[in-house]
Amino acid sequence: MKGIADTLGLHSDALMLRNKRNMILASNISNAATPNFKARDINFEQELAKAKGSGPMMTTHNHHIPVALSAPGQDTLYRQPVNASMDGNTVELAVEQLEFSENAMRYQTSLTFLNNKISGLMSAIRGE
Repeated sequence: MKGIADTLGLHSDALMLRNKRNMILASNISNAATPNFKARDINFEQELAKAKGSGPMMTTHNHHIPVALSAPGQDTLYRQPVNASMDGNTVELAVEQLEFSENAMRYQTSLTFLNNKISGLMSAIRGE
């Protein structure tokens, strides 16, 4: 018999990682005027793969087409600015706000999936 963590699976891990990313992005936004502050971020896909315990996608047959899943430099925890600031701050407010709003929308989507999964389990328990 599967446990509740197995049943909720990916959605609960995604929700925790989205929350962590929201906190990091909010910190970036709040430090937009702090000299020498370096904007940070996480690679969501990579962190989710770690949480699931799976590694990178690999080809298993010589006829499979290899695919690069991440762009170079995606492993860093610091965001590379498009327009560098004179005071050493790498926070670009428009970029951070865009990333924050996108992540918040994806958080809400993960929460909806999780709620639907729990509602389905509750219906099954009640015999509906």
